[in-house]
Amino acid sequence: MKRLKWLPCILILSSATSGYAHVGSPDVYAEGQAGPYKMSVVLRPPLVIPGVAEIEVRTESPGVDNITITPTPLTGEAAKHPPVPDTMQKPSKDVQFFTGHLWIMGAGSWQVRFVVNGKNGEGTLSIPLPATATVTQSMHKDLGTLLAILGIALLLGMVGIVGAASSKAMLKPGQTSSATDTKRGRIAMAIASLALVVAVVFGDHWWTVDAAEYAGNIYRPLQMASALEDGNILDLKLRDPGWLRQRSMDDFIPDHNHEMHLYALRWPDMDVLFHLHPQPTGGGEFRLALPSMPAGDYRLYADVVHASGFPETMVSELTVPPVHGLPLRGDDAEGKALPIISGAAARKRQSGAGDTKQSSEEQRFKLPDGYTMIWKTPAPQIPRKPETLRFELLDPEGRPPRDIALYMGMLGHAAFVKSDGSVFAHVHPGGTMAMAAMDIANSNASKNDQSHSTAIDMGTMPGMDMVSNGLPNTVSFPYGFPSPGLYRIIVQMKHGDTIETGVFDTDVPMLGGS
Repeated sequence: MKRLKWLPCILILSSATSGYAHVGSPDVYAEGQAGPYKMSVVLRPPLVIPGVAEIEVRTESPGVDNITITPTPLTGEAAKHPPVPDTMQKPSKDVQFFTGHLWIMGAGSWQVRFVVNGKNGEGTLSIPLPATATVTQSMHKDLGTLLAILGIALLLGMVGIVGAASSKAMLKPGQTSSATDTKRGRIAMAIASLALVVAVVFGDHWWTVDAAEYAGNIYRPLQMASALEDGNILDLKLRDPGWLRQRSMDDFIPDHNHEMHLYALRWPDMDVLFHLHPQPTGGGEFRLALPSMPAGDYRLYADVVHASGFPETMVSELTVPPVHGLPLRGDDAEGKALPIISGAAARKRQSGAGDTKQSSEEQRFKLPDGYTMIWKTPAPQIPRKPETLRFELLDPEGRPPRDIALYMGMLGHAAFVKSDGSVFAHVHPGGTMAMAAMDIANSNASKNDQSHSTAIDMGTMPGMDMVSNGLPNTVSFPYGFPSPGLYRIIVQMKHGDTIETGVFDTDVPMLGGS
């Protein structure tokens, strides 16, 4: 049955799926310091705009009395005038777990500012939150049928009331209606029916216009066309399909030193992996001289960040013949692995026949130069449950490397890719948000708070590619798998001048499944 669009109680709903920041992974997972307090944060953006964002915080230790949260745009004049903060609640006896919600009133790049008070004083932390409407949902058929029946009953009742008020209601007690009274009532009912029809038509038109305006605000990511020129020159042209009028294709800012981070995965096996950094040439175009690549069909995921702090991920596909290109340079890296398989089978084949340290609590990935990357305690995952995934790098002798280095200012980078391509997330030790947006969010914080703003604050690093023997050989990433399915996790760490790429597979079961 057709939906009664004119009923004002009907809302357009949207679901946050693929789009901004990542593909199919809208929730923000972060770890950071609010002064002396280390926190794990989950921001779940609203399903509609305006809408309510759900917020979860877990503190590392007791001693936090209260946490207040405030939403503001990430940039612009409105960022200087925050609303009255809301106080987060403790929904259970777990004194380290807080929940809250905030209204997000417009699409774009937002931030949530946390003010934490406890026995060690006060601390602050701001986390970026991209928020958009994405997909409208149709009304459920049963609800539409019920509303249609109620609407028809309401219309008939209104017509009947007008008719009675114009005829029988005007009679004195005991007086019977005449032919004139009956005629007058019928005329009134006809006029009322006509007026209600006009109102319904006007309401339908109003709703159609309003729905079209809302549909025009549904997020549409930048589109990317990829082409191979002159043998090994990758040309990427961005195109705006039309979304917000203020969106630009030449306002990108560096995110840990690069305006674009490109993952090229040979599809569908994901057995060949590249993490590359094309250079902008102006007008929404990027170019890169490809390294040597084996032939195949590649899926491209490209991350950029606008000056407003709003991140976008573009997706494209490219068929590549055998490419004999330049050696990898700078921060560019590659990796190879067996085709993606289920997590249980992956653990078996990655264990290595002579590895006596293999257990059900870890996955090992043998690297070409003899190093080993280990995924520590890969417990069964639950969709949308925040987890901290830990990885370790060992040298050929099974010891921590003495020359661990920062890779683009961090201990590591990770990409989470679902086997059907519906999920892609580029994640850092500090969280899933773009680090450039994180820097903007905390740019007005005090030096003390800013030094604790992320798990590893790039702004405090002496050098982006420095080598320090004091760095640990482990890295962790906060994340929650957005949906059930088979995922490939690509982890990159650096020692000396070598960028290592480890690959791990995991099955995320459906809730209640095995």
